[in-house]
Amino acid sequence: MSGQGQGYNLIAVFNPAADRLLMCKRKKPPYLGLFNLVGGKIEAGEAGQDAAYRELWEETGISREDIRLTHLMDFTYYLDPCYVEVYVGQLDKEQAVFGEENELFWSSLDHDFFDMSRYAGEGNLGHVLEQVRLFQKQLLHASTALPPGHSAPPEKDSTAD
Repeated sequence: MSGQGQGYNLIAVFNPAADRLLMCKRKKPPYLGLFNLVGGKIEAGEAGQDAAYRELWEETGISREDIRLTHLMDFTYYLDPCYVEVYVGQLDKEQAVFGEENELFWSSLDHDFFDMSRYAGEGNLGHVLEQVRLFQKQLLHASTALPPGHSAPPEKDSTAD
């Protein structure tokens, strides 16, 4: 998507049972203190999917061998100008994650991811997760179905405080 400003990626990583989502708590602007998916910048000349795997490794320690990412959708912001490529993947086995850039944690899926007071992206996280729910048979290999909608009152995650 070159020619449309700076590129970024956003990566939805599910655990093997597809009942938890890897998230981070932002330590710096934008979205300081809010919860987000992992991701980062696409470097000049770098293919989008290569950038997604690189950022995933740098931010979490998850390697290309641990997960298969599927390019789900893009957001293009013509006035910013920038674009965001969204990828989805599910780990084949439990894996420890580590990172210094942001605080990482596994979130349950019964939250209102459209809540802009808690989640980064002006509601985009909710939209992304609704798309994952709609296409979960193509995207996720676990038999656990994602809950319909993300409007349930949030349960308190011990790691989400």
